[in-house]
Amino acid sequence: MHVKKGDTVVVITGKDKGKKGKVLQVLPKKNRVIVEGVAMVTKHQKPNQQMQQGGRIEQEAAIDASNVMIWDKKANQGVRVGYKLENGKKVRVSKKTGEVID
Repeated sequence: MHVKKGDTVVVITGKDKGKKGKVLQVLPKKNRVIVEGVAMVTKHQKPNQQMQQGGRIEQEAAIDASNVMIWDKKANQGVRVGYKLENGKKVRVSKKTGEVID
């Protein structure tokens, strides 16, 4: 996947188009990511030992990884990701600026 946990990404399509956020979790088998503050859903939580009160909780839902682009600070926009070998190690590279992302 072109996205890793901790990356800053921008949503390029859907109801949250244009929002930026940090990747909280990557689900590679499902090709989905969970981004901070994006795709918020309301979950109804029953009372339990940890949460005595219960109620409605807002939390992030997973979105498809193809709907996000990595945010490049130098280009100040979302960029596509390429790969190249440096010292025998595969690294991610910004297609716009040519800078190493990792």
